[in-house]
Amino acid sequence: MDTQQVSAPSRAPSAGVVHINIRLTDGYTIISNRLSQHRGLSLLAIGLGTHIQSLPDGWRVGVKALAEVFPESETRIAAALRELEQHGFLRRTRENVRGGKLVTSTVFYNHPDAAARGRERGRGRATVPVAEPVRVPEPVRVSVPVAEPVRVPVPEPEPVRVPVPEPVPALVPLSVEPAPAPGPVSAEVLPVPRLVPTPTAPRKPRLPLPVPQQPTEALYAAAADLLAGLPRVAPAFLLSEEDVRGLVPGVAAWLERGARPDAVRAAITDDPPVPLRHPAKLLRHRLAALLPPPLPAAVPAVPLQNCDDCDRAFRSSVPGCCGGCDEARADTGEPCLISA
Repeated sequence: MDTQQVSAPSRAPSAGVVHINIRLTDGYTIISNRLSQHRGLSLLAIGLGTHIQSLPDGWRVGVKALAEVFPESETRIAAALRELEQHGFLRRTRENVRGGKLVTSTVFYNHPDAAARGRERGRGRATVPVAEPVRVPEPVRVSVPVAEPVRVPVPEPEPVRVPVPEPVPALVPLSVEPAPAPGPVSAEVLPVPRLVPTPTAPRKPRLPLPVPQQPTEALYAAAADLLAGLPRVAPAFLLSEEDVRGLVPGVAAWLERGARPDAVRAAITDDPPVPLRHPAKLLRHRLAALLPPPLPAAVPAVPLQNCDDCDRAFRSSVPGCCGGCDEARADTGEPCLISA
């Protein structure tokens, strides 16, 4: 009853992670749970320790070398290395090599507790005169800088930097002249137009406020009512009585040119700046700058006249005969009385 059925499928948990494990034959690294499940390390330090554990001996694991491979900054990578060093996973020492050059020797421990106990036992045997063999591990740390020649072929992570420049050579053959093409483009893109004028730049003269050609009392009254009622539509345009008196001629000029009151109201109050500090100045500028053209002059209508001979209607400024009767008179020299 206590023996588990081997053929029975394992029941998946109702919550949490489910592992789908495939047997690995290559490309894997054995990571201790002392590192992967450490409660005192940050996730960045755990991931960085896992990466260092997977690297071969002699690979560069300095702050700058790691920052070239990963998107984290040098500050965060340095902090993660200090965490690994504080918890015993990492040990960094600076040693002299041939030629008086200082080299940082880095040792990574997959089992910090066992490594610490081994170091303590080594220090304990160092007190005995026969403890000379304990110094054998010392050359092992010194031999790490011997991997210096290995840095020449693999200083830069090829798998990361190669994909970035790949699109550049692919695009060059498509253009007929790849060399001169980027020259003029960069020269035109670099200059950025200055949108804000300098304080010493000359200013345009202020446009005068328009006035109606034929001012009337009714026209000025309609303009005053429009300006006084602006706060009901646009609360930001609350004007004083003096401002209304000064802007009435401009609004009257718009109304004289056939602009409807609602169109005038929308044109002078649309999309104001935020915050609006001087509503009267903005209205004065818009009344002058957005003034519509005057209405076309009305063509006078030619009155209708009755022909003296045929009594037909025709347009003429003076009474007389129509065109047909004029021709008949010219041919016969006598009046043509068709209506008789």
